[in-house]
Amino acid sequence: QVQLVESGGGLVQAGGSLRLSCVASGRTFSIHSMGWFRQAPGKEREFVGAISWSGSTTSYADSVKGRFTIFRENAKNTVYLQMNSLNPEDTDVYYCARGSRPAYWPIPEGEYNFWGQGTQVTVSS
Repeated sequence: QVQLVESGGGLVQAGGSLRLSCVASGRTFSIHSMGWFRQAPGKEREFVGAISWSGSTTSYADSVKGRFTIFRENAKNTVYLQMNSLNPEDTDVYYCARGSRPAYWPIPEGEYNFWGQGTQVTVSS
């Protein structure tokens, strides 16, 4: 069983930055692509972005492209979400998730088999 633990959320003013971290347990982190999602109460979960298992390729939702960056450190079993130029519309609970297929990119929609517990990001205006 893989555990994913997010951290780094908090309260930030509009225009500010935050870096979220997601640490994975186990020995297979480096062969799985990873994704970030966000969700507000009563709303559907939204894809934010993803990174391939090697870290060489990323993809982003249009809403965050140019502001958010995903990168990973496989030696630390950690994937990051660097968020810049935050605005109140970015207020959500952010989740990391692991792609279910090893060494596979891009991650097919819905094919994530482990999820973190989420970390709250609140952007004040």
